[in-house]
Amino acid sequence: MMTADDRDFPDALAAALAVPFSYDAGDGVDFEPFHRFLSADETTDWIHAWTGNTELTGDDFRVFGQNGAGGYAAFWLVRPDEDLADQPIVFLGSEGETAVVARDLADFLWLLAGGYGPFEAIPSFTDTYEPDWRPRPSPERAAIAERFAPQGRRPPADVIKLAAQEFPDFENTIDQLCR
Repeated sequence: MMTADDRDFPDALAAALAVPFSYDAGDGVDFEPFHRFLSADETTDWIHAWTGNTELTGDDFRVFGQNGAGGYAAFWLVRPDEDLADQPIVFLGSEGETAVVARDLADFLWLLAGGYGPFEAIPSFTDTYEPDWRPRPSPERAAIAERFAPQGRRPPADVIKLAAQEFPDFENTIDQLCR
């Protein structure tokens, strides 16, 4: 389990995020990983700004990166007594987009290996933002996923679908936090 003060990445996440992301003028992945999780204070400041609800703390999230518009990717600590790697990964966008993009770190590694970032995995990405966008699988990230999550291999479409099925009310959960 992760303590509130632990802000270092798990080894698997650190390895996957160490491989550079290429935005390639919108044809690549729009993701800028941090070097460690945001601090508790930074996360609380963000959740206050994002929701308008100053009663919240950032304790339910471990933010590890952002897209160019300022949307954040984070672990959502919704499974009590589970390790960080077993928590879902979410994206909360600067324009109000919300989605659970992977059920856990293993799925997230395979999502990245398949050429997606957190923003590209939100359902509205190809419908609203970039209908012609196509993923570019990453052999380097595939090797990392194989190393850390060999039994979790699945295509990105399945990762996204399974996350949405397991957490169908995420958007409503977040909406209820907003003021």
